[in-house]
Amino acid sequence: MVVPSKVKTGHLDDIQELRRVQPSVVPERYVRENEEQPAQSMVCTSLEVPVINMQNLEGDCGYQELARLTAACQDWGFFQVVNHGIEEGLLDAMEVVAREFFMLPLEEKEKYPLAPGTIQGYGHAFVFSEEQKLDWCNMLALGVEPTFIRNPKLWPTKPENFSETLELYSAKVRSLCQRLLIHIAQTLGISSETFNQMFGEAVQAVRINNYPPCARPDLVLGLSSHSDGSAITVLQQDTACVGLQVLKDDTWVPVKPLPHALVINIGDTLEVLTNGKYKSVEHRAVTNQDRERLSIVTFYAPSYDVLLGPLPELVTQNEPTKYKTYNHGEYSRHYVTSRLQGKKTLEFAKIPTIN
Repeated sequence: MVVPSKVKTGHLDDIQELRRVQPSVVPERYVRENEEQPAQSMVCTSLEVPVINMQNLEGDCGYQELARLTAACQDWGFFQVVNHGIEEGLLDAMEVVAREFFMLPLEEKEKYPLAPGTIQGYGHAFVFSEEQKLDWCNMLALGVEPTFIRNPKLWPTKPENFSETLELYSAKVRSLCQRLLIHIAQTLGISSETFNQMFGEAVQAVRINNYPPCARPDLVLGLSSHSDGSAITVLQQDTACVGLQVLKDDTWVPVKPLPHALVINIGDTLEVLTNGKYKSVEHRAVTNQDRERLSIVTFYAPSYDVLLGPLPELVTQNEPTKYKTYNHGEYSRHYVTSRLQGKKTLEFAKIPTIN
């Protein structure tokens, strides 16, 4: 996918280097406006996102777990999955190579630059102006499947087993996404293969986020509030500290890490396909004063040439069509050329309401 490259971003710090050289400094471009500052937000630590047991979902009494999945999709748009079938050793290995990459010298990481206005490589993504507030995060973003979306020059050669591990990991996550979409279709009362058949050669990308400690976590965001443009997103987070927060009823709910669990969220694409029955949810990452945090995020979406719109089975007289039909590649271009700003990118797909 081609995106504009002539973008003026101004100076972009490497956060790890900034933290190493000036640990107490937080440049002004990272200090959020009052309403965005974590210290000004309503946070509820007593709520927890649902946990779905994939083994139960695919077992003899799957209907009980399916009911839990239905509620999770409808009420939260976020849930964690356990007993998902991806080996713990592979999850650990992926975390190790990701962490080793971020520990490399800056000059090594800069061999894989995320150029302004592009979406693959190492650096800052979704930066489109010199005035824009920045996230307290370094990231490595890579296209995975289909192979034509890859930029091989941006796949790190160090650590030596990085590419091999990512290939194995991504294949397992791809299979998990396909299984999840079968069950999500079942919760909607439609054919279980609806999404997998519709998506064609599904697009899969990975983004590995490193959130260094920050002297003022009350003032900055690790990642701006946003919803995902994907169909579903799979997130692996380390257990060092809580960083991911989900917006529910105007309150931020921390997603507490469970060892070897994976966090799943509904993306904009499923919101459109379900005609709003299941909604994508705003989420963000906050930082920690003392601890570094790592997350590995996989985005799974239809092929770029697929036409998307509400499924006819989910459009009724009481629930008329809320979203237009569009080419998924067109929406993907719109998403990756917009800064992260809540659910604003989804306005692209909405049919204006007439008052």
